[in-house]
Amino acid sequence: MTLPTRTLGDLTVGAQGLGCMGMSQAYGTFDDTDESVATIHRALDLGVTLLDTANVYGNGANEELVGRAIAGRRDEVVLATKFGIVWKDGGQSARGDAAYVKRCCDESLARLGVDHIDLYYQHRVDPETPIEETWGALADLVAAGKIRYAGISEAGAATIRAAHAVHPVTALQSEWSLWTRDIEAEIAPTCGELGIGIVPFSPLGRGFLTGAITSTGQLVEGDMRNGLPRFSDENLAANLAIVETVRALAARKDVTPGQLALAWVQAKGEHVVPIPGTKRRSYLEQNVEAVGLELTPEDVAALDAVGERVAGARYPESLQRTVGR
Repeated sequence: MTLPTRTLGDLTVGAQGLGCMGMSQAYGTFDDTDESVATIHRALDLGVTLLDTANVYGNGANEELVGRAIAGRRDEVVLATKFGIVWKDGGQSARGDAAYVKRCCDESLARLGVDHIDLYYQHRVDPETPIEETWGALADLVAAGKIRYAGISEAGAATIRAAHAVHPVTALQSEWSLWTRDIEAEIAPTCGELGIGIVPFSPLGRGFLTGAITSTGQLVEGDMRNGLPRFSDENLAANLAIVETVRALAARKDVTPGQLALAWVQAKGEHVVPIPGTKRRSYLEQNVEAVGLELTPEDVAALDAVGERVAGARYPESLQRTVGR
């Protein structure tokens, strides 16, 4: 199949993108780079044009992997990467001063092996740097031809408005799924008002909504989910009940729970382009099939109700402080 397209601001992309982070960090092992490259190639064959990475994924290794995978196929790709997360005193912080933004862009261009980035995101908002300075630097990068469009990730509504007043925000990237719906009250409506696209990451609840995870014992050492409250032993049983409800609803449509969860995100608007992450072609193909799944208003309402029963916070407190700024 070839995917239909959707628009993020003025940027046209396939209706579903591919998150590449897990090819280099976060979820289990990531030593099969040949399969990761093959997955990217298969994504392009299927019309998945939006490839998402960041300078911090694998400490630059993910950008290098994506760069190798798209060599010779650059014109098929809408390439997105990010700057702004820094590690300080063993914890996650953010930086957004102009000199840093421009240096990060040059470094990412080199690792990716390209002469421009299609969509360059501010990964996290730096509370110490005025948003006007950060977005002034992004406007300079657009003028220099180093990036085509600018986006922002995990920002609050007021910050999105302030950034958009300096230079158009093409897309907001934030977590959005059946069990993470923080942006729905204020942030998503702000994006709708301003004509900003939304790129939900982890639309499968970091893999949980597929039904593949039934025990914390399945998570290997180094898997970031070991540190997320929703995956703790005390919350897992309650959250498994949510998956069983999704599984039952999916069975009625003869689709997988993951496909139903993706269809729910996609139904939120034509300006919404989820980026489920995978490093395997088989999972990629399952995800892409969800693009053709249409939900009735009754389906959406039933799934909306599912998400109201989530047990546990999205992040530990230290990380939660870095989002929604």
